Amino acid sequence: QVQLVESGGGLVQPGGSLRLSCAASGSIRSLNGMGWYRQAPGKQREFVAGFSYFGATNYADAVKGRFTISRDNAKNTVYLQMNSLTPEDTAVYYCNFIQYWGQGTQVTVSS
Repeated sequence: QVQLVESGGGLVQPGGSLRLSCAASGSIRSLNGMGWYRQAPGKQREFVAGFSYFGATNYADAVKGRFTISRDNAKNTVYLQMNSLTPEDTAVYYCNFIQYWGQGTQVTVSS
């Protein structure tokens, strides 16, 4: 079993920044394969950013150049730094590892 707990969401103005955290615990040996997804109201859940199983980073086109995924292996934590946020980034953001999902954290970008 793997537990994933997200934090760091909130309300931010357009152009602002937020950093999300995902703390992993349980039967997880590596943060490779972990990723972030998001789901906006009325839309399907979509991939945002993640680490491949070889540790490479991948990003959705919509966030390239604005979002950065990083990790702290000692803390078993993955981060998502989000800059230059727009209202289109408003969604619930989920951390994922294989079939495991966190509870999600709400990000709202609004003036």
